[in-house]
Amino acid sequence: MPGSPGPGIAETGAEDQGSPEGSAPRESPGVGGAALQGRRHVRNRRIRAAIFYPLTFCLFVGGIISFPLLLLLRRRHQTWGATGDEACAPMPGDTELRRAFFQATRAITINASVDAVWPWIAQMGYRRAGWYGFDQFDNDGIPSATRILPEFQDPHVGETIGEEGLTIRAIEPTRSLVLAFSHPTTVWVFKEGIWPKFGASSLSYLLRPLDSDHTRLVVRMRFAASLVSVPMLWWPFFEIGDFLNARRQLSGIRLRAEGRAT
Repeated sequence: MPGSPGPGIAETGAEDQGSPEGSAPRESPGVGGAALQGRRHVRNRRIRAAIFYPLTFCLFVGGIISFPLLLLLRRRHQTWGATGDEACAPMPGDTELRRAFFQATRAITINASVDAVWPWIAQMGYRRAGWYGFDQFDNDGIPSATRILPEFQDPHVGETIGEEGLTIRAIEPTRSLVLAFSHPTTVWVFKEGIWPKFGASSLSYLLRPLDSDHTRLVVRMRFAASLVSVPMLWWPFFEIGDFLNARRQLSGIRLRAEGRAT
């Protein structure tokens, strides 16, 4: 009968007696564990290829398609909420980058004193209070804090508070906070798709009191990188994302400082 052991095997292969018909040779636990881990790795790679890679590609193509519209609206989104004087005035952190091909200055008026706004700035950061923006992307899905966190009220120069490497470069309590990062070489990251960390950037927050109950918050982002590098293909998406996130963050800080966050 096909698949049945012959007489010779029955007589000489005693170690195989009792094994299920047609079964493969037994593997040691170590080999079996490695094989199982290998299969899981292959399965995870297939899931990534089936879901995340196409998603990244769609986002990339969407950025390219929307780039002409972005150019038309660029001036508006680069200075969202800011006056002409605020957009042109020097700010703390401008000297972090000698040459920046992109600069955006956004602002918002908050109905609260500087002392009420500053704690929300001081505690910002990855795995701290969050960034009050899109938490799924910049805080691993952990909701940004809606209350003051005393343990994060004493930021200091040299402290890294951003997942992408944003480090505190200068701080003047109740007035300004300057963050910056620099990636001399491109670092490719798999998170909600495939993204490059590249170039150098500075991010400055400036509080200016209008009166005892109103504060002007001005935020400036500057970015520098080689314009002839592969990661620049992602730039349209980065620029759109930066605007949407900055607007959400400014609004989030205002809601919290005014006591309207839920």
